[in-house]
Order: sequence, then C-alpha cells, then structure tokens
Amino acid sequence: MKAAPRIRVRHAVSALVATSLAGLASFAAHAEIVVSANDGKMVLENGTAVVRKQPLPDTVSVIDFTDGALKLLGEVPAPASVVGPPPSVAIAPDGAFALVTGAMKIDPADPTKAVPDDKLSVIDLKSSPPKVLATHQAGAGAAGVSINRAGTLALVANRSEGTVSVFAISGSTLTPAGKIQLGDAKSGPSHAVFSRDGATALVTRDGDNKISLLTVDGTKVEYAKRDLSAGVRPYDIDLTGSAAAVVGNVGAGSGDNDTISLIDMTAKPIRVVSTVTVGQTPEAVKMSPDGNHVAVTVMNGSNKPSASPFFNDFGLLKVYRISGTELAPVAEAKIGHWCQGMVWSKDSKHVVAQCMVENELIAFAFDGKALTRTSTLKLQVSPAGIRTAEP
Repeated sequence: MKAAPRIRVRHAVSALVATSLAGLASFAAHAEIVVSANDGKMVLENGTAVVRKQPLPDTVSVIDFTDGALKLLGEVPAPASVVGPPPSVAIAPDGAFALVTGAMKIDPADPTKAVPDDKLSVIDLKSSPPKVLATHQAGAGAAGVSINRAGTLALVANRSEGTVSVFAISGSTLTPAGKIQLGDAKSGPSHAVFSRDGATALVTRDGDNKISLLTVDGTKVEYAKRDLSAGVRPYDIDLTGSAAAVVGNVGAGSGDNDTISLIDMTAKPIRVVSTVTVGQTPEAVKMSPDGNHVAVTVMNGSNKPSASPFFNDFGLLKVYRISGTELAPVAEAKIGHWCQGMVWSKDSKHVVAQCMVENELIAFAFDGKALTRTSTLKLQVSPAGIRTAEP
C-alpha cells in the first residue's frame, strides 16, 4: 500500500456475520487458497485516502484460486489495513492458519481520523466458516508479516515504531519472542521476509531508504548491523528461491517513474545487483513460484487527483523475467485504481491482483508472454493485503 493515500484505519466491529460456502473445510483441502485482508475504513477521494463517512467492518476473505478462477469460500471480521505493503497476510506452510496485521484503526477520539494500531490476528483456515483463533499485539503500525518455511517463527514489521516483532509458533499458537529495534519511529519498517533456509531475514525501511539484514537462530533474531541500498523508499519485498529477492522502491510519490531492484542472495555479502524503472509507485512485488518471473502492481498515477498531470485512469500489472541478475519486461495489463497486492498460482501460470477503488480481485492467465484476464471477484470492502502459502 502506498504512501500519500495510505492512511489506514481499523473499524472495531462485531456486527459482521461471518460468511461461508458449504463444505469449506473439505473443499479447501483440495483448493488453491488465497487469503485477502480487506480494509473497510478507508476510501480514496480525489487522490486522498480518508476515513469513510460510514466505515464498514474490516474482513478477511478465504478465496479459491484453483485453475485461475476466483471463488469466495468464506469471510470473517478481523482488523486489516491498507497502510503498509500488501503482504499484511501470511499463511502457515501447511495452510492451517493465516496471520493478518492491522496497521491502523479509527481514532477513538476522532472518528474522522486513523491512528496506528498493533493487532495481529490468527485466522483458522480449516474451520467453516473461518474464525479468529487469537489476537496478539505486535508493535505500532503492524504491517508486513511473514512465517518461515519451517512454520516455527513469524516476523512483523512495525511501521510506526521502528521495530520488528518476533513470534514463536507451535501448531497454531503464537508466543511473543522479542522485538528488534532497527531505527527511530520514522524509519518505517515495512515488510520482513525470511531467506529460503530461514537463517536470514530482510526488512524494508521506507522511512530512511534502507533494507536491513537480520540473523535468525531458532527464536533468536538479531539486527546484523548491515543495510542494503536499493532505491527511494524500499517498501514491499519478496523472496521465493535461494538465489534472489526483489524489492519495490515506491519513491516520493511526486510523479516520477519508480523502480524495483534485484538482490543477490548468493553473494557474500548479500547485495543489490540490478535496478529497473517500472512506472509510478510499484506497490507490490511478487516472484513466481518457479523463480522465473516477477509480477509488479504499479499505481501508475491512478491514486492521484484527477487534475494531476501525473494521473492515469488505470493501474498496471507488469511481469518481468529474471535472467541471472537482470530483469527484463515481458508483459503488462491494465488494472483498476489504487491497486494493492498480487499473488501467483502454484504453477506460475496465473496471477491475481487486488484493486481498492473497485473492491475487486482480478485474475489473469500468464503463458510466459502475455497476461489474459480470466475472472474477477467483487468484495464488500476494499482488498488491501493478500498472500498464499509460500512455495
């Protein structure tokens, strides 16, 4: 989620009744599941993110994405936010539960404003309907969240206090295991990802233009005192295989074309090796499970005031090929406005993107050369965060 129009608020609501389709639990065992975190608090009004006059409950949606089709399986109310990168959702390796952060809530003292929140919800994906198993406190502005591939540890980047929260995982139970201070409250830790072997983590800091390296040994996580430099405001970051990670540099939001960068995870020490221009505000980046491509949701000025010279009436979904340490453009397709995250199917043949203004998920088929729209799914509130189980 992006800077200027990204104030996000959470609406504490108990009135929403969870919805589901019959047979969710048994069906989900065979389906390819996507989890979308949806912000009911915020709306875009002529380029500015504001609190809705009549806020709706935040929700978490469980969606079947089998064969590129989108089908809502169930929904449950839980704190969510468009503030912070779209990976505000993480799914356990076995698909049993999801973690969802809520970076912002409605200010109790002024319902027209949003203030930082610290909520981390554990969502049971095996129940029908899905349900909230537990709610934890991370740190102020809890944003990007990841689970290691062993399913034993979670990290939460806390944008409003300069920290990363650590949680130990046993089954579906989380236990706080410490907090790492990376910078001051304005350093803006945005998202944290684990290396393939789980021994290293990378944390983007859009407030001071750094990507920090953490060392991981069991539940002991420490700041390695090494920072990478990729571009202006590194925000979303993703890592699929052992060779490379990709980071989106969202820039200053001033209409300039922004960049994504490739990080060589095999280099000693780890380093940024290439950067390419992608357009205005690369909100989300996601590597395909086969490691061959990177998808990017580009705001393309769709979140700017209509009178702005940088406004465009559509966003873009772009795909780049990874060739060694280089990135080459392959395909692009028009999408909606203020679009957020995207995920790949397990076979790397489909991509689904979220668009806030349209309250919509859009699925595309990808044949290695072109993107072809296959289906859409409308939601009651705006989709802001998304994840599948990591390959």
